[in-house]
Amino acid sequence: MTQKIALITGSSRGIGKATALRLASDGYDIVLNYARSKKAALETAEEIKALGRKVLVVKANVGDVSKIKTMFEEIKAEFGRLDVFVNNAASGVLRPAMELEESHWDWTMNINSKALLFCAQEAAKLMDQGGRIVSISSLGSIRYLKNYTTVGVSKAAVEALTRYLAIELAPQNIIVNAVSGGAVDTDALKHFPNREELLAEAKSKTPAGKMVEIEDIVDTIMFLIREESRMICGQTIIVDGGISLLV
Repeated sequence: MTQKIALITGSSRGIGKATALRLASDGYDIVLNYARSKKAALETAEEIKALGRKVLVVKANVGDVSKIKTMFEEIKAEFGRLDVFVNNAASGVLRPAMELEESHWDWTMNINSKALLFCAQEAAKLMDQGGRIVSISSLGSIRYLKNYTTVGVSKAAVEALTRYLAIELAPQNIIVNAVSGGAVDTDALKHFPNREELLAEAKSKTPAGKMVEIEDIVDTIMFLIREESRMICGQTIIVDGGISLLV
């Protein structure tokens, strides 16, 4: 596989970084997007280069449509096309619903939900030969998680938008899906006030006998961008070891 181009938003750490490295090892050149940590982004870029692939590092807050447009202009100038877009960047204010403010809602929805729509619009313009769009969701989209209101609602919007985009982009041979993971012990989870409670529940209750790991999510992303998954369209694949099946 040569000259395949993949954009992964929020790819300087966690699931995004692991996905970027896996795609690079599979022969993709990478557009590495970050919003805050330039140091982490440049370190990840060096790892990608060590795999023999090209990498374009772009700083952009994907909650800002003007920044999205600028990012895709850079992608077009550098590569001229795009094959895969992994919508991974996420943020959120972790508070009970009754303590949320308008700014908390807007911040979370912009980065987690609005970004998918406007990135997908721009990505589709560069996918002349078809492509794959995969978003990262979470179980908070379908079940209550403490302090997770803004993020859970934003992820539910991602899953709904996945269905709409899947239908409208299918005629262009652009296949759109999402991956919803159970609790994964990433840097993002460190911001949860009830982190230890979440981890303990995942470790003790997951029917598969162990927590979901980053590589489990990446494996599913890789499956969804391959030809073998071509008839999976507009779906959210849950990767949680079965814990969401429990009452």
